Amino acid sequence: MTPTKSRAFTMISALAKQLTGCDHALVGGHIRRNPEQARQHSALTPIQFVHSDFAASYLNVIRERYRTQTPETQSSLQRAGATIDDVMHAKRLLIIQFWRNTGPAKMDFPLAFCDTRSVADEAALPLSVTDYAGSGVDFETLMVTRPTHPSEHHWYYFPEMTPDEVVVFRTFDTDMAKAGTHFWTPHSAFQDPEVQLGQPARRSIELRATCLFM
Repeated sequence: MTPTKSRAFTMISALAKQLTGCDHALVGGHIRRNPEQARQHSALTPIQFVHSDFAASYLNVIRERYRTQTPETQSSLQRAGATIDDVMHAKRLLIIQFWRNTGPAKMDFPLAFCDTRSVADEAALPLSVTDYAGSGVDFETLMVTRPTHPSEHHWYYFPEMTPDEVVVFRTFDTDMAKAGTHFWTPHSAFQDPEVQLGQPARRSIELRATCLFM
């Protein structure tokens, strides 16, 4: 790992702790979405269906990932000053995602977010994902079904974001999952009608912080 990437992960970890008040924030790995990455794997194109990244079963995926240990998870634990036992026994586990535009402010497929309070419980359905983008990782995502009337879902997006801005949103929370409340944030890329495909293409980066409350 390059020093620059390590510093970025450390900064995101510190920001996640500041935003959530958690005891440890594990950050490792990132996803870039741009034409070059899309040519390498179709899963790295902007995702154009409404979803939230993780279903309630993701807690088991996280714990198994850290229990197995890889250089990435070991580095993540070391940077955060955490242990595998902390991951296994945390009272609460929260995942927040950081999304940043790295290209021109106006793009063909910006990212929009749906107010989860406007989405019915039964609209979020688990969908199995196998070997995501060739990573070997299997998990369940949540697919959000189309509402009866388009006005039911309340959508927002941040137009013309610059590279020094970032959106932070929740994709998993064990406390909310146990309480039966919406721990997810539906989101999707959409085609900007004012921008021709690829003129310019979407360029973005996303990182996730796994926040542990002991």
